[in-house]
Amino acid sequence: MKRLLFVMILLGSLAPAFAQSDSTQRAEAAAEVLLPADTAAAATDTMSGPVPAEALWDRANTAYINGDYHAAMEFYEELVARGLGSAKLYYNLGNAYFKDGLTGRAILYYHKALRLAPGNDDIRYNLSVAEARAKDRIEAIPDFFLTEWIRAVRRTMSCTAWSVLSLAALVLTLGLFLIYLLAQRLSLRKGGFYGTILAGVLFVLTTCFAAGERREMLDDSHAVVMAASTAVKSSPDKSSTDLFVLHEGTLVSITNRLEGWCEITIADGKKGWLEAKTIETI
Repeated sequence: MKRLLFVMILLGSLAPAFAQSDSTQRAEAAAEVLLPADTAAAATDTMSGPVPAEALWDRANTAYINGDYHAAMEFYEELVARGLGSAKLYYNLGNAYFKDGLTGRAILYYHKALRLAPGNDDIRYNLSVAEARAKDRIEAIPDFFLTEWIRAVRRTMSCTAWSVLSLAALVLTLGLFLIYLLAQRLSLRKGGFYGTILAGVLFVLTTCFAAGERREMLDDSHAVVMAASTAVKSSPDKSSTDLFVLHEGTLVSITNRLEGWCEITIADGKKGWLEAKTIETI
């Protein structure tokens, strides 16, 4: 009787956590998986009046297939301007920019697509091809091997997928814990005890991975150089000393912002200031 009472109290105390986790997961999924075809937003077409987003999406894909990459870019950009976003949309837009020879913008949208679908090999491959066309060859400072391994594992799935797996692990943990509390046979109680520990560890890991992917997805400290070439300054002043030159498509990290200027760091650790108009945030 005491065990049953304890279980009821435990489930009651965890109910709000379940509700909050489910709400967070649904919100993230809505932000991450939204496709243009799912939205009823409309724009004005001078010939035929309002154009649904689904029709605009079809026009963009048709233009891309027909080799009219400039028109495809305009249609995809219109969808982005409406506030729509998905890995598929960003990937297609990156492909259109790449085909049109705009390497910097292609790299930008491939990075945007990877944030929503970090495990997509096609996006990662196309990004590597686009980066190979960039002029700057910067040797990145290597991270500790364990950090690289954890990051690689985390990026095999999206934030939403890790969140779903985390909730499943939590349910499994609770189920095994109930077996440990309520089972009469000693073997079942032992299985429930050790299973609870393993499932609990899985829950902690998947929760950390979900949080890490969400943090990276919302991070606005990374940007891509859009100018054909731009000088990195020693201070936020056009008359300051030129430290080095960056070219279109180079990835930078923003460490500070000041009145139209951004302090940036590149992969090899070099720092300097760039005008904000020469870069675009991922």
